[in-house]
Amino acid sequence: MIIVLYALTGIFAGFAAGLFGVGGGLVVVPALLALFAIKGIDPAVSVHLAIGTSLATIVVTSISSTLSHHKKGNVDWDLFKRYGVGLVGGALLGAITADMVTGDMLRVAFGLFNYLMALQLAFGGTPKPARVLPGRVALAGSGLGIGWVSSLFGIGGGGMTVPYFIFHNVSTQRAVGTSAASGLPIAVVGAMGYAATGLDADLLPPGTFGYLYLPAFAAIVALSIPTAKVGAAVASRLDPVWLKRAFALFLSSIGTLLVFGA
Repeated sequence: MIIVLYALTGIFAGFAAGLFGVGGGLVVVPALLALFAIKGIDPAVSVHLAIGTSLATIVVTSISSTLSHHKKGNVDWDLFKRYGVGLVGGALLGAITADMVTGDMLRVAFGLFNYLMALQLAFGGTPKPARVLPGRVALAGSGLGIGWVSSLFGIGGGGMTVPYFIFHNVSTQRAVGTSAASGLPIAVVGAMGYAATGLDADLLPPGTFGYLYLPAFAAIVALSIPTAKVGAAVASRLDPVWLKRAFALFLSSIGTLLVFGA
């Protein structure tokens, strides 16, 4: 029965990613936390396990998304290389940071992050291009910070990377495409970090590799990719402003549950 719920998580995460234009990690992490509670996984490891598993699913979805954007010529690979250096270091740092804090601390932090993402979606809009891209060191430094936050919370980082690129005069199409590619090093390094730091963790259920829960990973990946295409098709027929506000309400509700310990 629980595997069916993992599959439903994949369906909803993929659909939401396509519908709202955000990474599935914002859906996968809270959904897995609820399912892990049903399964009886100890709260001391369930948050780390949910985030690590989320990053593992993003590895697969990022590859699919990157290939699609590359075919359309929307990935700036030179920008990706300069920015990605920092992402790799930040993703590793995020996994190490997560291993140093308790599950409760990580849960509350993720809830607060949901509030911030909800505010951005509801009121942030698209930043006006204001300046050219910074130099190599500053660009890598930005990648370091965004990679750290993304890995810490199990997301692909698109909600931060796209506005950052647009603010620095990168076209919207290239910002989205390059952001999709940027999610891959975050997910790969982050997932590897969570796998490594969880190898000696106690209280993990069968079917894990470090802080990666393989049954949930397989079920989510199998269904999130095709449903993302359905979500994107539906989104093209709806008002994007109201879509973002609806998802912002969802994120703030999840944030409230997480912060207050539900």
